[in-house]
Amino acid sequence: MTSPLVHTWRLLTWGRTLARHGALRGLERDLNTPPRLRRLLRLARLGARVPDVPRYADAFEALGPAAIKFGQTLATRPDLVGEEAAADLLRLQDAVPPVPFATIAQTMRASFGRPLETLFASIDEIPVGAASIAQVHRAVTTDGRHVAVKVLRPGVEEDFARAIETYEWAAAQIEPMGGEIARLQPRLVIETFKRWTARELNFTREAASASELAETMTAEPNFEVPAVDWARTTGKVLTIEWIDGIKLSNRAALVEAGYDLPELARVLVHAFLRQAIADGFFHADMHQGNLFALPGNRVAAIDFGIMGRIDRRARAWLAEILYGLITGNYRRVAEIHFEAQYVPAHHSVEEFATALRAVGEPMRGLPVKDMSIGMMLDGLFGITRDFDMVTQPHLLLLQKTMVMVEGVATTLDPDINLWVTAAPLVEDWIRTELGPEAAIADRLVADVRTLARLPELVRRIEARFPAPGGAPPRPPLREIERVRVGGGWRYALAVAAGALVGVAGMLLAGW
Repeated sequence: MTSPLVHTWRLLTWGRTLARHGALRGLERDLNTPPRLRRLLRLARLGARVPDVPRYADAFEALGPAAIKFGQTLATRPDLVGEEAAADLLRLQDAVPPVPFATIAQTMRASFGRPLETLFASIDEIPVGAASIAQVHRAVTTDGRHVAVKVLRPGVEEDFARAIETYEWAAAQIEPMGGEIARLQPRLVIETFKRWTARELNFTREAASASELAETMTAEPNFEVPAVDWARTTGKVLTIEWIDGIKLSNRAALVEAGYDLPELARVLVHAFLRQAIADGFFHADMHQGNLFALPGNRVAAIDFGIMGRIDRRARAWLAEILYGLITGNYRRVAEIHFEAQYVPAHHSVEEFATALRAVGEPMRGLPVKDMSIGMMLDGLFGITRDFDMVTQPHLLLLQKTMVMVEGVATTLDPDINLWVTAAPLVEDWIRTELGPEAAIADRLVADVRTLARLPELVRRIEARFPAPGGAPPRPPLREIERVRVGGGWRYALAVAAGALVGVAGMLLAGW
């Protein structure tokens, strides 16, 4: 176990880097920051030249791969780091200098346990992408298929393990300080980040996620998920079908190729909503670099390291919240927050409904270019403190992905109205899952399951309460008592003597 001194030294080192980029200024000046933590922040910036404008993204990039991923996570939490910091952290880029191909090839051979020539006819030595966790090479399999090969960078797992261990230690120190820090649940934030990272560093998990998403998205034929090559996939190497399309970030190329950009935006929004609301399993890293346009105005996604999952009850609440905001039923939205225990019961439903109206009403009927979901989330974050809303980890990825999808959709079609686009799908899901037919179906399923358990229940009752006049239950057999002859050599001598007597008896019987 790492000592507190090591954790403290790491934090001071990281703190100095953050201070030199002005990234601690907002937290230090926040009145809700506990005094003890504020003193530590002042110590970290002691003697540092602090810039006038904080450079949050640059600070996290200077700290390395684990910090980059953590900064991307914090970009989804304006309630935790502030709107200014969250907006700047969105600039974080995952691009880093590539690892030499000789090192990558060595990792692949060690992971496969066999020569690469038996699996691939050719591998491009120059990567098509290099990120903090892995880099991707284009290759051709021995059976002639074009694939993308994603290889884990050496040393990444150890770097993340060290950083996360210190993050956990630091969160455990500051959360007991109470107040606003306790409400934001930093230990839960770090635990969520740890789970995301564990999934992202295991490429068999990523392959499984891609496979599952492909199965669930059969209802959206215009949304493609590349096929996994399981024979060429391990924990450190992922091989998937090569996607030959145009990145959605390249708007000029999309126009030149004749794509219907509003239709691409609609396909993307529908695919995300079906994943999040209808299926409860969604791609949680839908930025422009991970999305491609294919002929026929289809959209393909890659990079399935970060996925989100929401259970049916949370999806029902989410669908009702979205539909309530779309239709202006703020009272119902407020009631859902109380039913889900997002808002403590000592607050007023009516007051919360009024606060929601202030957030949702300005958005209704406006195009996204004038009022966005991102702005709505900022408004919701603004009222969380007033109503003591505790952080909901299962919604963090969803909120982040909603902002991402909105950004990509508005780049394709600045006039798209996500509320109008979302309303039919959300309404249909609510009618299917929460309407009278769904309630009757759920009741029938519950009743059938109860009836199936009745015979076993009757048998248990009869065993516990036998019929009158029946034979009383037999008493349990006495346990066989072990006779202890003695200890040490006497016990061994008795065992040996018994064995000799037994052998002698067998011999006499044979004579």
